[in-house]
Amino acid sequence: MRQRVIVIITLIAVVVLLVLLNAASYVKVATTADSEDAPDRSTYNSGATGTRAFYDFLHESGFQVARWRESTASLLSHTGPKPTTVVVIGDTKVPFSRTETKELLQWVESGGRLVLIDRSPNQSLVPDSDSWMIRTRMINFPWHDLNPGDFEQMTRNVKPVPPSQATFYARDVDKIMPSRFAGAIIIAAREQKKEKLGHGDQTFDDDEEESANEPPPAPPDNDAGPKLSPAPVVSFADNKGAILIDYPHGKGRIVLLSDPYIVANNGINRADNLQLAMNVVAASGGLIAFDEFHQGRASTQNALIQYFEGTPVLAICAQLALIGLAIVWSRGTRFARPLPLAHVDRRSSLEFVASMAELQQRARAHDLALENIYARVRRVLVRHAGLNNNSPRAEIAARVASRSKLNREQLESLMRSCEDIINGAPTNGKETLRLARRLRQIEAALGLQGRARDARQSAEHN
Repeated sequence: MRQRVIVIITLIAVVVLLVLLNAASYVKVATTADSEDAPDRSTYNSGATGTRAFYDFLHESGFQVARWRESTASLLSHTGPKPTTVVVIGDTKVPFSRTETKELLQWVESGGRLVLIDRSPNQSLVPDSDSWMIRTRMINFPWHDLNPGDFEQMTRNVKPVPPSQATFYARDVDKIMPSRFAGAIIIAAREQKKEKLGHGDQTFDDDEEESANEPPPAPPDNDAGPKLSPAPVVSFADNKGAILIDYPHGKGRIVLLSDPYIVANNGINRADNLQLAMNVVAASGGLIAFDEFHQGRASTQNALIQYFEGTPVLAICAQLALIGLAIVWSRGTRFARPLPLAHVDRRSSLEFVASMAELQQRARAHDLALENIYARVRRVLVRHAGLNNNSPRAEIAARVASRSKLNREQLESLMRSCEDIINGAPTNGKETLRLARRLRQIEAALGLQGRARDARQSAEHN
């Protein structure tokens, strides 16, 4: 037991030491504040640049919304629920690969609806629509120390923008309030294109800008029946360019909103931004999926491990697991020579007496049973009379009677009967039981029974 206590104390000391070492070596990484220079547009982010408020509002309003944490390949699979609208917000932390871009546009062509909300979206996700080309550019860029929660810094010299035309997206919208960093969407016909592409920047001639801000001319309709125009529809625009457009792509549609500020936590409550955001993402009904896979929150990551990532908890758990394995291994390994198991005698002291009594009863050895009882009682009477074992029974009976209230003749007669049966006189079980009972009565009368005698002697010594 003492060795076990030492082992337990040692283990506790080792665990405490490991915890102290992990705590001392752990360096807490300061949480990076939201900034427009490196925004986090995830629906999990409740900061200024996040979109959690918009997502929670849609969920509590009864819209079918989900955080899509799987790759674009799942959109083309035949298993699982399929979204009607996929929303990609901001510059994603995980860029779209060529395969993912192809899969996403293939899903749109089959009837899906893609909503891109970004100031400068990935150009591969914004394909041309027939003879119309869609390009975006940024005029103002946020600086690193900009406070995204400061309304004045975000909307300085910006006026509310009314709808350009009465489209579905302009329903119940009077004016919207974009930020000063909203991108400009440029729509131009292929023959009017005069681009000069630099390193990530796009510039246009003045004549092209003026023509781009005007509604594009509708293509001639040579078919007799109605045909969906491939020209992009501008719902909101300012003096820089279009803010919200949508156009068909195959059987589906692509919606492009040039300012994430309208749906972000720091701008969703400005003017009619919330109403416009609802009109944009919920135009087709059905399941609305917000892309979290490319926001760095794929479903392959364990949520519990991700929660404790960067803390010493994972290291502590690993070290405790190693200690547990060491204990299991050490307990299963023999330290010295094998020892025999301790033999525990589970037999009761009365089992022998019961066994002998049963044997004597089956063998009808009444004389043997009476001999066992009489021999012990005679020794007790001799000791009580102050005589020795060789004294005759008449002297024993006389001396005991003189020291007690017992009758000498009756006691001597009982002793004679017992000795006759022991020496071979015929008897039966009833007679033997009667004699044994009388012997017990004499012991009780003289206080010579085993337990009573032991109690009396211990009291006399005390």
